[in-house]
Amino acid sequence: MRPARRATPVLAVAVAADGVRAPVSAARIADAARLVLRAEKVTQAMISVALLDVSAMAAMNREHLGHRGPTDVISFGFIAGERRGVVGDIYICPAVARTNARAHGVGVREEILRLVIHGVLHVLGHDHPVDERRQHSAMWRRQERLLARVLR
Repeated sequence: MRPARRATPVLAVAVAADGVRAPVSAARIADAARLVLRAEKVTQAMISVALLDVSAMAAMNREHLGHRGPTDVISFGFIAGERRGVVGDIYICPAVARTNARAHGVGVREEILRLVIHGVLHVLGHDHPVDERRQHSAMWRRQERLLARVLR
C-alpha cells in the first residue's frame, strides 16, 4: 500500500479592476492574499479580488448587507474540508479606502493592503465586533501582524 500523497498547494488569486484605478498593483494584492492564506495554513484556495467604484460598491452593500452607501470591503467565503479548500470573493472600493486612509493618517497603499488582508481573514471565517471593540479584537491584531509582514 502506497502512502497517501500530499496535495500540492494551490493558492490561486485573481485580481480584477475593470477600469478602477488603485495605487497598488494587482500582483501586490495577489501576493498579500497568498501570504495570508499561507500564514493561515490554507493549502487549496481560489480567491478573487475585485476593485469596485463607489456606485458599484454601494449597490453591493445595499443588496448583500442591507446598508446604504459604499463601504471599504465586502467578502464572501466558502470553506470546504477543515480550511484546506477555500473559495472566496473579496470586493474593495479604493475610493473609500482613500477616504479611510486620510481619516486614520495612513497611506492609501497600506489601507488597500489592510483591506485585502481583512477580506481574506473574513473569507477564512474570522470575525470581529462591529463597534469600538473592533480594533482590539483577535482578528484585528492578526490582521495588523500580517500587514506588517506584507509591508516589509
